[in-house]
Amino acid sequence: MVLGTLLTAAAAGALVWAARGPDAGGPADGRRAGGEPPRAAASPSSTASSAAERPLAGRTVLVDPGHNPGNFRHTAEINRQVDAGTHRKECDTTGTATAKGYTEAAFTLDVAHRLRDLLTAQGAKVVLTHDADRPFGPCVDERARIGNEARADAAVSVHADGSGTGHRGYHVILPAKVAEGGADTGPIVGPSRALGESIAAGFRAATGTAPADYVGGGTGLDVRDDLGGLNLSTVPKVFVECGNMRDPEDAALLADPAWRQKAASGMADGIRTYLTR
Repeated sequence: MVLGTLLTAAAAGALVWAARGPDAGGPADGRRAGGEPPRAAASPSSTASSAAERPLAGRTVLVDPGHNPGNFRHTAEINRQVDAGTHRKECDTTGTATAKGYTEAAFTLDVAHRLRDLLTAQGAKVVLTHDADRPFGPCVDERARIGNEARADAAVSVHADGSGTGHRGYHVILPAKVAEGGADTGPIVGPSRALGESIAAGFRAATGTAPADYVGGGTGLDVRDDLGGLNLSTVPKVFVECGNMRDPEDAALLADPAWRQKAASGMADGIRTYLTR
């Protein structure tokens, strides 16, 4: 009889333990089964701090370095006609260069690397259309497709202009509303303008340079319907012409690594503002 009572009490204790779970009892210091200390809950302040430090976490940004350093060795390939949405045009071009031989392709790749690093530090996933890891290209239609397939939250194509001497300043190219052939920019026109305006403001604040004095009416914005990289994009996208390589004063800025870092910082600021507003 005593043995039966003891067994009944033991069974009842086991049921209580099972109901409470193995972690409900245990040592007085709160350690979990196996001697593992309890996990500390993240404090609201640490969570807020993490969000502030990585405001672009969960976002994808396409960075498109205009042209390719190897394009000049592959003129036949880059002259091949491809779909630009509303028409056909060359796969790509060699881009421009300063009078001292600093190429647009070298400039855009350098700025793209700086921009990538700044955005990655803020938590973004950055997709490059190329990293000089291919002999030429990609073609303009593929550049758009890479951003589309990545479902980028924002896409930025980095360039430098080749206008006449005496023309100075940056400008941001926005997609026009087109619906023809393979192009239908209607859904991205508004978001792309918001992205472009944000980048233009960030660029000016970071670099101290003025909007272009030869295009855009002093706004730093220009709308075009002839660029395949914009026409074929299904995600918000802009081109940033950081300055004019054919003007000696602009060329001196574009060739300066410290200024290029400011340019990348301005673009990153604009992208962050657009994606977190």
